[in-house]
Amino acid sequence: MSEALYRKWRPKLWDEVISQEHIVRTLKNAVVADRVAHAYLFSGPRGTGKTTAARLLAKAVNCLNPDPSKRPCNECEHCKSVNENRFMDLVEIDAASNNGVDDVRELRDKINFSPSQGQYRIYIIDEVHMLSTPAFNALLKTLEEPPAHAIFILATTEIHKIPATVLSRCQRFEFQRVQMADIVKHLKAICEKENIQAEPEALISIARQSSGGMRDAISLLDQLATNGEKITIGMVQTVLGTAPSQAVINIIQAVIDMEAGTGLNQIQAALDGGADVQNLAKQVVEYLRNILLFQMGNNDQVDVTSEIRTVMNLHANALTSAETLRILRLFNAATTDSRGGSSSLGLELAVVEAVEQPSPVVVQTQAAVYERREKPVEAEKQPVRQEKIDPTPPNQGIKQVKSATGSTVTIEQISAVWKQLHFAVKPQDPTLAGLINSGKLLEIREGVLIISFASEILQGRFNRPENLEITRKALFELLKVDLPIQAVVSGSKNALPSHIKQDGMVAAASQLGGEIVDIQ
Repeated sequence: MSEALYRKWRPKLWDEVISQEHIVRTLKNAVVADRVAHAYLFSGPRGTGKTTAARLLAKAVNCLNPDPSKRPCNECEHCKSVNENRFMDLVEIDAASNNGVDDVRELRDKINFSPSQGQYRIYIIDEVHMLSTPAFNALLKTLEEPPAHAIFILATTEIHKIPATVLSRCQRFEFQRVQMADIVKHLKAICEKENIQAEPEALISIARQSSGGMRDAISLLDQLATNGEKITIGMVQTVLGTAPSQAVINIIQAVIDMEAGTGLNQIQAALDGGADVQNLAKQVVEYLRNILLFQMGNNDQVDVTSEIRTVMNLHANALTSAETLRILRLFNAATTDSRGGSSSLGLELAVVEAVEQPSPVVVQTQAAVYERREKPVEAEKQPVRQEKIDPTPPNQGIKQVKSATGSTVTIEQISAVWKQLHFAVKPQDPTLAGLINSGKLLEIREGVLIISFASEILQGRFNRPENLEITRKALFELLKVDLPIQAVVSGSKNALPSHIKQDGMVAAASQLGGEIVDIQ
């Protein structure tokens, strides 16, 4: 029978422990200075190295190497015995199955016997939070005054279940989740040594699925490698029940386009392709979290391919942080929604609620009647990666006007400083800078600078009074012209007719999302 990869590649030296440098350094120094405590508590997520560190400490304190800085040496008889699970003075106890008071009393009765081989007898109690209250009480006295030859190492994934009386008697070490980059690097090293062929994207997907647990990642790699074929991203998605990245992108795009029907179709297509409902919901949540990181300026924390990063940046510019938070909460609730059991109801409700808009509002003026629309018209839908085409300016003959300050400005002059405008606004409002970057200069119409956007969502955000004011001031700083600004949707009815006053009540209604339905 072949040995499982996670056991075969368990670290046997301090330097092989990954992402727990703060713990390794302290334990090594304690061994070198001969200041090893009698009781330790290792806590943290599963698969992060708690039991591994405990076994390394057991080897180090019993290592026969005369140089303390080289312990464990992994070469002496004691170290080899620990590696081969035949060291008599290392006692590993599973508290999940030995959690009664009688089990602890039996342990307490045997603890006074001297070690058989080494200098210390090490007791590793895994999942110690599973002990009953009487068992914890029985353990307290032993932890407080253990024999000189006994060292206790308690390990748990649920530190909040450990009584304060036990915590106060142990040196506590908190293990961290392993960074995804470190997991991928380690998986690549194992693949090279085990002659396993794997796509880089497949290893990234495995690392992401492990949620910071190195053991889980190696176990999944072992499972996928059993068929002897090259591990592909498709194979990983089939085994894990996860959806392709494009499916998640399409769901978010449908929400941005306010197309609930399209979003529901994308969910069904992903499920038909073998995706698991809960995993799909978690993938959407993770994607939205990354969008939020982009919006907060923490995009360096996002570990995705360059292609997905480009799309995430577009989505981050298409949503405000408040909207991202609202949508994120809806999908996060879907990950634990039990209303539909194993069905997709919770996920589908999240999509519908995410695109839900206020009821239609009619605004009447002497010049026109405006109606707020609930979603963009068909002509305004834009695929995620589709190249946007500049609209043809209806009044190309208007090339220059006098601004409010009396200065003359042309559309060409504004176009020449448009990139500078983006960078000038970015320190004040990164989201607005993104909007400016995605807008297209259209024309100067009756003394108003017209900018076009591909969707109503982007147009509505840019037309907020505070955004218009910031942009207008930034443009004044660059060209010394005070020019009113108005955003329209490319090819939409929101592009105001030339005879409509750009700063009047009708224009204001347009900024609120209205649409001209009748001219009186």
